[in-house]
Amino acid sequence: MFKDRKTLHITGNGPELRVELNSPETGNAISEEILDDLLAVLEEVHDRPEIRVVVLSGAGPDFCLGGDRREFTGQLADDPTASRLRTIGGKARRVCDALATTTAVTIARLHGQVMGAGLALALFCDLRIGASDSRFRLPELALGIPAAWGGSLPRLLHEAGAARIRELILTGNSFDAARAEQLSVLHRVVPEIELDDAIDEWSRPVIRRSAAALRATKTLLNSYSAASRLGDTTLLDAELLTAVVAAGREKSERRR
Repeated sequence: MFKDRKTLHITGNGPELRVELNSPETGNAISEEILDDLLAVLEEVHDRPEIRVVVLSGAGPDFCLGGDRREFTGQLADDPTASRLRTIGGKARRVCDALATTTAVTIARLHGQVMGAGLALALFCDLRIGASDSRFRLPELALGIPAAWGGSLPRLLHEAGAARIRELILTGNSFDAARAEQLSVLHRVVPEIELDDAIDEWSRPVIRRSAAALRATKTLLNSYSAASRLGDTTLLDAELLTAVVAAGREKSERRR
């Protein structure tokens, strides 16, 4: 039986599990604690073949406003070398991998603002549905950090195409749900009030599938995707993020 965790609200109905980011006071900003809780839940899902569908959503007005900047700033102040960020970056990679490779079909239920790390989490879900008034943004470059979180960049390029994603990363411009659907960031767009009904349309047939066939199909899809991304360097994401942040801090200190 799954129980709520400090940062997650979890509800289950037989073969479908709903996992809700539950820190609306921070806009569900992705903290290390959220990463730890998500990883624990997803590891348990992987060992529970009776769970066929996992729906990832967010409490409050926004799905997720990105990484937790307060935690980021506090850890950098405590550790100028940014080595702690390397550890968090590694956890982000493991969570994203778990979303992609767990035996259940993962569905991202998106509404409000979907930014940065929140968008990365959604991208690693098998299916993504968004409210028609939702907004999306990749703000990393504007914040002085590279687009290196959880291995999301090659995933984004593979799903949406290099030319358009290059524009969105370099400009940091936000885009709406209609554009997200054009880019394949979303598979479907509906009014927010219809999100759950649309998810049910996806989950009902999945739940009826053979568990063994479902596991094999997900493995095949992930294998083919990986084969198309030879030369993937995302294992270096945490190192790259740490190096850039540490260099930026050192430069700032020299100016004082």
